[in-house]
Amino acid sequence: MASFQQHRGNSPRPPPIPRADEIALFVDIDGTLIDFAATPETVDVDASLPGLLRELHSLLDGAFAILSGRALAQIDTLLHLPWLPVAGQHGAELRSAEGRITRLVDDPQRLDSARAALAELLAQAPDLRLEDKGIALALHYRVAPQAFKVARQVADVALACAGPGFELQHGDCVIELKSSRIDKGRALAALMTQAPFLGRTPWMLGDDHTDEYAFAMAQSLGGAGVIVGARRPSVAHHALADVAQARAWLLQLTRHALQHKGAA
Repeated sequence: MASFQQHRGNSPRPPPIPRADEIALFVDIDGTLIDFAATPETVDVDASLPGLLRELHSLLDGAFAILSGRALAQIDTLLHLPWLPVAGQHGAELRSAEGRITRLVDDPQRLDSARAALAELLAQAPDLRLEDKGIALALHYRVAPQAFKVARQVADVALACAGPGFELQHGDCVIELKSSRIDKGRALAALMTQAPFLGRTPWMLGDDHTDEYAFAMAQSLGGAGVIVGARRPSVAHHALADVAQARAWLLQLTRHALQHKGAA
């Protein structure tokens, strides 16, 4: 797994527009392509987004993938692109360019003791919301950011109940109890060994702490990380201010690619 701790002093700069025929592009969803909402189910996906992603996939000759903490089925419901290469649940679910789906084989029952502890603790913590992903448990506190300390205490108890092989992954107003064998960096690296990603230079756009692994991996492979939003520090060498800027940059990339193809 790529390490990023030593790079956290970086001051990221605006990203250039790379050549679409040379890169493999990986993009997070929440906080990068769409704005956050009170709950993961209530996000607003505007009608133009699937078309933009479809065009990027085509212009990059298929070397385009979504890397998200969301489950694969939830991503497909949001984007309506069930053929798109995707790493769901930080890479626990991986869909290749050929449509082959690989899932991390972890028994959801291994988290039963953590589920039981959370059910008891959350009865006394109404500001926290549990999202059960089967092989992972996400504790959300977006509706009450001030509940972070309580969320961390509750998550620490869940981790102790889960036992070896699990870790806490902190995100934007969420703490997730997940397998320590998965992260977005590993997911990116796995896709980079497959066509049509193989031989290209990886670029990763994301906003969250969970994306740091993918930034570090992309940059260790000679590519680039682009952090979206104001969160700092980050290993990413480049930055875009918000979702609107990220979408604008992606549109610029498509226009640049179309101009290059027209001139070829």
